[in-house]
Amino acid sequence: MEFVMPDFADPGVWVSLLTLCFLEIILGIDNIIFISIVAGKLPEEVQRKARNTGLLLAMVFRVCLLLAINWIIGLKDPVVTLPAIRGLSEAGLALSYKDLILIGGGLFLIVKSTLEINHKLRSNEETPEQKNTKVKVKLGPVLLQIILIDAVFSFDSILTAIGLVDSVIIMIIAVVISIGVMMLFAGPVMRLVNKQPSLQMLALAFLVVIGVVLIAGGFHQEVSKGIIYSCLAFSLAVEFLNIRLRRKQKNIQLNTKE
Repeated sequence: MEFVMPDFADPGVWVSLLTLCFLEIILGIDNIIFISIVAGKLPEEVQRKARNTGLLLAMVFRVCLLLAINWIIGLKDPVVTLPAIRGLSEAGLALSYKDLILIGGGLFLIVKSTLEINHKLRSNEETPEQKNTKVKVKLGPVLLQIILIDAVFSFDSILTAIGLVDSVIIMIIAVVISIGVMMLFAGPVMRLVNKQPSLQMLALAFLVVIGVVLIAGGFHQEVSKGIIYSCLAFSLAVEFLNIRLRRKQKNIQLNTKE
C-alpha cells in the first residue's frame, strides 16, 4: 500500500475519497446504533461523553490500523484449518486471524444484543420502585464494550477500504471525515432510539443480524450487506409510519376525552 501524498488535482482522487467516506459512514451505522444503546444506559450527563469518546477511540484505532496496513493484510493468511464440513466446505476450511476476529466479534454482538433484548423485556415488567432501585451503569465498562465492538467494526471497515483504494492517506482522511459526520448525527440518533422502545428493539434485532453476517464472513460465506442495509431502511420506514400512526391515535383519544 502507498503512503505517499495523493495528487488532489486529480478528479479520480476526489471520487475515491467521497466514495470511501460514504462507505465508511454506511458501515458505521451499526457502530452508532451499538454505541447509542450501550451509552443510553448511562446517566444523561455522561452519555455525550461516552458517545464521543467511543467514536474518537474508533477513529484512533482505525488510523493506527491503517498505519500498520501491511500487518493487516497479513492477517488474511490462514492460521487454523477446520475439517471438512458438508454444506460449508468439502475440503476443509482455512481460517485466518481476520476470520477469527470476525467470528469472535459476531458472537459478542449476538450475545450482547440478545442480553439487551432480554433486559428490555424484563424492564418493562418492573414496577416503578424496582426501576428506581437499579444500580447505575458505570462509564468504564460501557467504554470497554464500545472499544471491543469498535475493534471488530474497524477491521471490517479497513479490509473493505483496502479493496477500493491504494492510498493510505486517502483512507485516513476518509476515516477522519466519516467519524466527524457520525459524531454530528450520533446525538440525534441516540435520542431517537432511546425515546422509542420499538426502535430500540429494531436496532437490537439489526445488531443480531450484523453479528450473524460477521460470523458468516469469518467462515467465508459472503452475505450482501447492501441487502441487509436495504432491509433495515425498509424496516425503519415502516416503523416510522407506525410511530406516526400511534401518535395520531393518541391525539384522537385525547381530543375525544376532552
